[in-house]
Amino acid sequence: MLTELEKKIVRELQQGLPLVERPYQAIAQRIGLSEKELMIKINEMISNGMIRRFGAALRHQDLGFTANAMVVWDVPEERAATVGRLLAGLPEVTHCYQRPRQPGWPYTIFTVIHGQTRVQCEQLAKKMAEKTGVTNYKLLFSTAELKKSSMKYFID
Repeated sequence: MLTELEKKIVRELQQGLPLVERPYQAIAQRIGLSEKELMIKINEMISNGMIRRFGAALRHQDLGFTANAMVVWDVPEERAATVGRLLAGLPEVTHCYQRPRQPGWPYTIFTVIHGQTRVQCEQLAKKMAEKTGVTNYKLLFSTAELKKSSMKYFID
C-alpha cells in the first residue's frame, strides 16, 4: 500500500517532468520536499518495485512510424503461453495480449507492431510467423488514432 507521500510522487511523475533546468527540484517544491528527499524516495520506490521504469512517451507517427498494425494470431491453446512469451520478447512488439477464442474468430494472441510503411509491417509479421511457426495470422492496420493516453493513478 502506498503512503500519501508516495501517491503524491506518483501523481507528479506521471504528469511528465517539467521542462526546467532542475525538474526534480520543481517537483519536490510542489510536494513539500527537498530535491534530495525526493530523489531518495524515488530510488526507494524503484528499489521496492513501486516504480518499474521511467521512459519518454514518443508520438511515433510524428517520427515517421505511420503504419501501425495489430497482428492477430491463431495459436492453439496448448501453445499460447509459449508463443505469447516469444512474441512479447521481440523488441518490435509493443503490446502483446492473450484473449479467449471467440466463435468465428480463431485468434487468441494479439500483438501490436509499428513500421514506416505497411510493407515493413507485413515483412515483420512474416518474420514473426517464421519464428513462432504460426501461419494463420492477420494484420489489422490502424486507420485513425482516436485516443492515446497513459493510465493515470491516484487522480482525485
